[in-house]
Amino acid sequence: MKSIPSRTLDVTRTATVILLGVALWILAGCGGGLKLTPIKSTSEKPSNVAVYFKVEASNGEPIGGLKADQFKIYEDGALVSQFESKQTILNPEVAASHYTMLLIDMSGSISESGSTDSVVEAATAFTQKVEKYQKVGVYAFDGSDQIYPIAPFTNSAASATAGIKSLKGFKAKDPSTNLHGAVIKGMKELETALSHAEHPMRFGTLVVFTDGSDRAGRVSNDDMRKAVSDTQYDVFGIGLGVEIKEDQIKQVGKNGTAMAQDKNQVTNAFDTIAKRIESQTKAYYLLSYCSPSRAGEHEVEIEAIATDADGKTERKGRLSQRFDATGFGPNCDPNRPPKFDTSKGDALSPKDKDEPKKTSGSISVGTDTKKSSPPPSNQPKPVKPGDDFNP
Repeated sequence: MKSIPSRTLDVTRTATVILLGVALWILAGCGGGLKLTPIKSTSEKPSNVAVYFKVEASNGEPIGGLKADQFKIYEDGALVSQFESKQTILNPEVAASHYTMLLIDMSGSISESGSTDSVVEAATAFTQKVEKYQKVGVYAFDGSDQIYPIAPFTNSAASATAGIKSLKGFKAKDPSTNLHGAVIKGMKELETALSHAEHPMRFGTLVVFTDGSDRAGRVSNDDMRKAVSDTQYDVFGIGLGVEIKEDQIKQVGKNGTAMAQDKNQVTNAFDTIAKRIESQTKAYYLLSYCSPSRAGEHEVEIEAIATDADGKTERKGRLSQRFDATGFGPNCDPNRPPKFDTSKGDALSPKDKDEPKKTSGSISVGTDTKKSSPPPSNQPKPVKPGDDFNP
């Protein structure tokens, strides 16, 4: 029997080890792992550290429902005991505002075709679901160069759901469809609403419902596509009927689309997007803990561990940040709402949404944030339920 040279065996062993290492890395981190995206962090005396982040699967699907004990905290590589850290998941609403604008096509093809009741029913169900997690504003558009406030963003619970009923009396001022212009105006209106949001971190979502392509030609398709691509907000599209093709609605809904072939499928299409928004919202976590460090700069690593439905497969992912523990001491309450410094921006930039974000950075020392001034008094008033709406 011919012997194999020892050098060949060494090369084979080395290659095997490398391949095994790569395979394990793929399973643990890239291919089947979790992606943790840090958004904002802060450290405050007496020894509070808080990190706001998003958890997604490696394919981009949001991961919600994780509990505090499904996270491990390491400082400078050493595991911090959960009994020492008192780690907890705070309600993200104490630090972040999430707004969703529903922009509904009420051009002549909708308002004069007998589809209004189906659209109102579907939009009502959508709003009832999303309002549990976010503030919702409802606007309509037709062929004119403006969008109409049906139920602007307010602090009143369920106000959007009530306002949608007024769509039954909507009469298009211009029966054409200014889809491109409405999308751009919708994003501007969403930005204005978020500028008055209560919390320092602000996230917006635009949902556009339409049954046709742009007919008005007030704004070019290229300008609309650029605005959608550049915005930091999530944008979803819902299409109705055979007139609009899925490729067209995808130009609007960069984060997801749903199609309904006829009015009987509208509710399902709205529900698909509502569930997507709900899962996206639940994928944000605000982890707060008490650091055992008492001086100097340190690196904190947060590891998330999610168990799949089979109860056996674990997926993991990490993020790391640095913080300054100067002046830290006892008497930390991890349930205290953190104060985030948003001077460098308060949401993911378009680039961050398209490319993997670096999982390291510095934790800023929390500063007080002033509440925004109230909205201008000339803000359009919502239409009252039951009233005819004639723009």
